[in-house]
Amino acid sequence: MHDHDRGLEFDLATLRSRRNVLALFGGASLAVLAGCGTGSDAAPTPTSTAGTTGGGAGTTAAGSLEEIPEETAGPFPGDGSNGPNVLTESGIVRSDIRTSFGDASGTADGVPLRFELTVVEADTGAPLAGAAVYLWHCDRDGAYSLYSDAAADQNYLRGVQEADEAGKLAFSSIFPAAYSGRWPHAHFEVYRSLGDATSAGAKLTTSQLALPQDVCEAVYATDGYDQSVRNLAGTSLERDNVFSDGWDTQLAEVTGDVTTGYLATLTVPV
Repeated sequence: MHDHDRGLEFDLATLRSRRNVLALFGGASLAVLAGCGTGSDAAPTPTSTAGTTGGGAGTTAAGSLEEIPEETAGPFPGDGSNGPNVLTESGIVRSDIRTSFGDASGTADGVPLRFELTVVEADTGAPLAGAAVYLWHCDRDGAYSLYSDAAADQNYLRGVQEADEAGKLAFSSIFPAAYSGRWPHAHFEVYRSLGDATSAGAKLTTSQLALPQDVCEAVYATDGYDQSVRNLAGTSLERDNVFSDGWDTQLAEVTGDVTTGYLATLTVPV
């Protein structure tokens, strides 16, 4: 059910991205980087202190940032590439994605989580004003709206927002579950404009955001997340089939608590 085969198109895109990074280095530096590729992608074990992890972007050269890694959209994107297309529906542009819209009326329950993303140009670090982000993730039970049997008639936990002049945008949501085989995460696609997003046009990138282990453990100790305790214990960032090759630029900085809710922030260089 959760097959995340990335496919040839993803592999080619990833290789092009890697080459762009390597092109920044010349001669002997390139040889050293190639010889230490595995080590440079590694990151420390997930922090045990909320509010001190992720949220940043790796520097590759003066005035530039490491691009957010291209990742699979997974089997439940809802962007028309695999089944339903929610992007062209009236109501998809919204900041609060906890409830369904249109003919659907369900609400996703769970610990409140606000996502705040800052989209920037990777080569300059300048904010990408007017860019649009489509974000989606599973609910407290690990189900994806539009696809999973338990939520096939819902479209909650999916939404599009446009970046302001500072490249910032936000979504009000709930903390996603940990389902079998995957580290807790949210998916997102970045588009050049709101028009591109709502017409399911060309994407600038597709990636995923990871959530810190200590915050996950605190959330999953609350009512309704029982199955996530077991699923989280059965995986790790090191073994996850998306984040295992490096997650430092995808691990959100998360602050807050289970009573008042959490804030997850991440800079997204594209």
